[in-house]
Amino acid sequence: MKFRISAVAAGLAGFLAASGALAAQQWNMATAYPDPFFHTKNIHQFVKEIAEASKGDLKITVHSAQSLYKLPEIHRAVQSGQIQMGETIVSLLANEDRVYEVDSLLFFAESYDQAKRLWKVSKPFIASRLAKKGLTLLYSVPWPPQGFYAKMELKSADDFKGLKFRAYNATISRYAAAVGAVPTTVQLVDIPQAFSTGIVDAMITSATTGVLTKSWDYLTHYHDTRAGLGKNMVMVNTRAFKRLSEATRKAVTDAAARAEPRGWEMSANETAKMTAKLAEKLTVVPPKPGLLKGLRAAGARMVEDWLAKAGPDGKKILDAYRASK
Repeated sequence: MKFRISAVAAGLAGFLAASGALAAQQWNMATAYPDPFFHTKNIHQFVKEIAEASKGDLKITVHSAQSLYKLPEIHRAVQSGQIQMGETIVSLLANEDRVYEVDSLLFFAESYDQAKRLWKVSKPFIASRLAKKGLTLLYSVPWPPQGFYAKMELKSADDFKGLKFRAYNATISRYAAAVGAVPTTVQLVDIPQAFSTGIVDAMITSATTGVLTKSWDYLTHYHDTRAGLGKNMVMVNTRAFKRLSEATRKAVTDAAARAEPRGWEMSANETAKMTAKLAEKLTVVPPKPGLLKGLRAAGARMVEDWLAKAGPDGKKILDAYRASK
């Protein structure tokens, strides 16, 4: 009898162990950016740490370079549960709610210190909006400061008039229009083709993007304006997240808590390195005072427009940011 009970117990233990192995979660994560980008390198480290900390209970496959979904589709895919996790640009959601636009207001937060202060005061408002959509915000990392690329040196804001300007979100489209340019939506992976075929002839983006898309093949000048630090954010489907064990959820949140400061440091390190690489291939120029004055004036008008349309929460963010100085 004792032998039979022991055999049953052993069999049950084996079944439970096998069931546990079968219960290991296999997730998919989408990002629009290729593996060489520091954002994607940070993501690979993030998911590696989750797999290790969860002891294999959660394994996440990263689908980079829009191989699974294009950038504008990613947050919807996560929200609907088609994938469990994804990365997108914060400001890409500005068409749904103008509060998200605070992330990409040009000449508003022009340094890493200012960007950190802005993120600290705006994060709760963004996280609460994502929560209403069934999404949980995990972490956010900025791009290096943005500069203007063109086929000539831009000496004043008037030089933008009539230029076909690459835009990647509604905010940049509005800014392009504010300086007299013609905004045209072009996603990152399509940049080289868009310039080579004449669809666009100027853009604003980071030095990192300029290097990794080989901007010198189709442009001649980079204006190091440091106009702002737009951010990417990584989010998870809340239902999928809650289905994880408590220990595995902690593995995810702990990894996210490390990924954010690591990503900010990677971004800062990228700035000088990538700007120097640009200087080897094209002309890097500091912005002329007249150009900077005109661009900042357009930025100030954009902030006022945003404040009028972002509602009470927009004013709370702006007031808290200004009080943090």
